[in-house]
Amino acid sequence: MTGAGLLEKLRKVRGRDAGELRERAEQALAAWRERAGFDPDLRRVRGGRLAELLAPAVPADPAELLARLRARGGAGFFPAFADRGATLAALRARAPEHEAATLARAERLLAGRFDLLGYEGLSYGDPIDWQLDPVAGKRAPLLHWSRVPYLNLAAVGDHKVTWEVNRHQWLVTLGQAYWYSGDERYARAFAERLEEWLDANPPKLGINWASSLEVAFRAISWVWALQLFKESPALTPRLLARLLASLHLHGRHVERHLSTYFSPNTHLTGEALGLYYIGTQLPELRAAPRWRARGRAILIAQIARHLRPDGVYFEQASQYHRYSTEFYLHLLLLARAQVGDTGEAAQGAARRLLDHLLHLARPDGTIPLVGDDDGGRLVQLDDRPPHDVRALLATGAAVFGSAAYAHASRGDLGGMLWLLGAEGLRRFDRAGAAPPTGTSRAFPDGGFFVLRDGWTPEANYLLFDAGPHGVMNCGHAHADALAVEVAAAGRPVLVDAGTFAYAGEPRDAFRHAAAHNTVTVDGESSSVPGGAFAWRHVARARHTLWESGPRFDYVEGAHDGFARLALPAEHRRAVLFVKGGYWVVRDRVLSAGAHQVDVHWHLALGLEGAVDGGAAEVRDRGAPLLRLAAFGAGAFERGEGWVSPRYGARGAAPVLRYGQRGSGAQEVITFLLPVAAGARPAVREMAASGGRAFEVAHEGGTDVLLAGEGGGVAADGVESDGELAWVRRDAEGRVTAALLVRGSRLRVNGRDVLAAAARREWLATDGDEAGAGINERGGSEAGRVDARDVGEQVTAGPPGGARAGR
Repeated sequence: MTGAGLLEKLRKVRGRDAGELRERAEQALAAWRERAGFDPDLRRVRGGRLAELLAPAVPADPAELLARLRARGGAGFFPAFADRGATLAALRARAPEHEAATLARAERLLAGRFDLLGYEGLSYGDPIDWQLDPVAGKRAPLLHWSRVPYLNLAAVGDHKVTWEVNRHQWLVTLGQAYWYSGDERYARAFAERLEEWLDANPPKLGINWASSLEVAFRAISWVWALQLFKESPALTPRLLARLLASLHLHGRHVERHLSTYFSPNTHLTGEALGLYYIGTQLPELRAAPRWRARGRAILIAQIARHLRPDGVYFEQASQYHRYSTEFYLHLLLLARAQVGDTGEAAQGAARRLLDHLLHLARPDGTIPLVGDDDGGRLVQLDDRPPHDVRALLATGAAVFGSAAYAHASRGDLGGMLWLLGAEGLRRFDRAGAAPPTGTSRAFPDGGFFVLRDGWTPEANYLLFDAGPHGVMNCGHAHADALAVEVAAAGRPVLVDAGTFAYAGEPRDAFRHAAAHNTVTVDGESSSVPGGAFAWRHVARARHTLWESGPRFDYVEGAHDGFARLALPAEHRRAVLFVKGGYWVVRDRVLSAGAHQVDVHWHLALGLEGAVDGGAAEVRDRGAPLLRLAAFGAGAFERGEGWVSPRYGARGAAPVLRYGQRGSGAQEVITFLLPVAAGARPAVREMAASGGRAFEVAHEGGTDVLLAGEGGGVAADGVESDGELAWVRRDAEGRVTAALLVRGSRLRVNGRDVLAAAARREWLATDGDEAGAGINERGGSEAGRVDARDVGEQVTAGPPGGARAGR
C-alpha cells in the first residue's frame, strides 16, 4: 500500500467509535474469508449439504420440503393468500382494470421486455445477461462482490439499471398473471429464469451480491414468488432446494454485511425487513429464528432515528419516506400473521408515516419528488408509478380503519387487495370514506408545510420546504431550500425537476437549486455537491412563522446558503395563500453587495409557458392554467429545462425564470393565480407610501395587499404597520375579510379593521363586519410556530367555492 493510500484509510477511520471499527473489521474479514474460500456457508452450499442449513427435525428431502411449503397454504403470510378465490373475486369486482394490465405486462416479460425504473421495453438479452446495463451497454465483471467497482459508471454503467432486473420484482407480476389465468407459461418462465440466475450468479460473485439491500430485496421477491407459484408443477423439488440454499446465503450475506454504518437509512431498514421476511416465511432454515428476531429488532430500534417527531422520514426525501411506509406496513402485517405477535411496536410508526403521506399527496394522489427518487418499490403489486400513493393509503385505510386514508385513496384498491384480500376489502368498506377534518398541515420538524383549500380532486395545493437539508452526509438531499410545488385546480403545475440519475453529469444538475422552484443568487446553488451522495456546503433552512385558518395560510422561512459568497446574502421567502383564490410568494435577498437574483419556476411535463415582461402564463394545449405576475426590477424569460418523473426518464419542459440584478436588499413578489372557467384575475402594483401595494381584481370585487417591513404602509385608503396586510372588498367597496401579519393595526378609510393592544404575529377576520367581535385565542388548531396570538371571526366561506375548513 502506498503512503497516500494508508493516509486515506487513516482519515476515513478517524473519529469512529469502537463499535463501528469492530463491525467494519468483522465485515472486511468475512469478505476476505469468502475470497479465500474459507467461508463454511459457501462450502455447504457448493457441496450440496442442504441438511446442514435446515432446522433440526426438518427433512432434507426436497420433495418433503415442497410438500411442507404447500401444506402451509397462506398461513403466516399476507391475508390475501388465505383464500385465493376470494382474493381474485375481490380484485375482479373492485379493481377490474388490474387483470388485463397485469396480463399485458406479463406477456411483455415472456418476450424478454422489462419496464423498469423510467425505462420501457429494456432487453437484457436471451438468455438474460444478469451483469448487463443495457442502457449504457456496459457489463460488470464476475469478480468477488467486494472487488466489483459498481459505482464506476465508465466500468459497469449505471448499477441501478443492472440491479433493478436482479431485484426480481417482476417475478411477482408473473405470479399475479398465473393466479389470474392459471397459465403454466408464466410458471415455467419463473422457474427457467431462476435456474438461469442461479447458474449465472455463483455465490458471492458479481455485482448482484455487492449491495446488501439488493440481496434483501431479491430475497423478498423470491418469498413472494414461492407463495404465488407453490402449486405449480414448474416449482420442482430440485428448484426449491436450490432456492432454499441460495436464500440461506442471502440471509447470511445480509446479516454479515448490514449497512449499520455504511448507509444507516433505508438500506439498513430494507435489509432488516429482508431478514424478517426470510425468518418468518422459511422456518425450515436453521437460522430463521435468529434472522426474524434480528430484523424485527433493527426495524423497531430505527423508528426513533428515522422518523422525526412529526412523522417525516429523516432524509427529507419523499420517495424514501414512501419506502419506509411500505417497510413498516409489511412488518406490521407479517407480524400480525405470526403466532403471538400483534405487531404493536410497528403500528405507531406506520400510522405516523401514513399521516404524512396523506397530507403530502397532491389532489391527484401523487407526491412531489422532494429529494432523491430512485424509482423503486418494495414489491411491485400494480402498474402505478412509485409516486402514486393511493393504493398505499387504501392499505392504511383497511389496516387502521381510517376514513381519511380511504377518501384520499380515491378507490385505487388493486395494490391493497394483493396484500389484504377480501377481508381487507371488508375492512376498507367499513372504514367509510370522509375527508380529513383539516386542510392545511404543518410538519415543523421536517420543515414541510402543506397549504391546500380542500380534499376534492380539484383542490388547490402548495408544498413549502423549509426543512433540514438532510442527515449524515445528506446523500439523498437536493438543494431545494425554500422551494415550493403547486397544483392548481388539482393539476400539478409547478414541480420539482426530479432526479433522473445517481451518476454522471446530470446528477448535480438535477440537484442544483436552479432545478427547483426557488431562488439562485449569481447563478449559485444554495447547497453545493461534494460527490454523488455528499455535499461540500449545506444550506441551513428554518421556518420563522406558520399560521393557518379557514380563509388564509401563511408561512415563511429563511436559509443561509448564500452566506458563503464573497458578498454574503440571505434568502427569505414568505407564502400567503388566499384559500379558494391564489398564492403570493414574497422573495427577499438581503445583502450589502450587488447580485443577480433569479426566481425559477419549473413547469410539469406536457405544459406550455409564455412570458410577457413581468407576467407569465402556464397553459395546457393553449388553455391557461396558472398566471404568474412578478413585481421586482427584472423580467421573465422562458427557457427549456428537464423534468424527470422517474429515475432514468426525463423530458423537456419549460422553465419560467424571473431575473433581476441590483445592490443591497432585493425583493420579488410573485402572484400565482389559478385560472378557472376562463376568468383571468388581474394584478397591478399601486402607488404606496412606506412600502409596496398591489390590487388583485377578481370576480366579485378586489383585494389589496400591502408589503412592508413593519414601518407603516399606505395605499388606496388602506394603512398598515405590519409586514404584510391584505384586505378584500366586495363590488360595493365593503370590506369582507382582512389579514395582518406582524403588525398591530390595519385601517381602511380611516377605520380600524384589525387592531390589537399589543404587537401580534397574525390577525385575521372573515365576515360581513370585518374587525368586529374578534375572538382572541392562544393559537390556531393547525399548529403555531413562533406566533404569539391569533384572532379570527368566521361567518362566510371563500367566494366562488366550497367552504375551506382546517
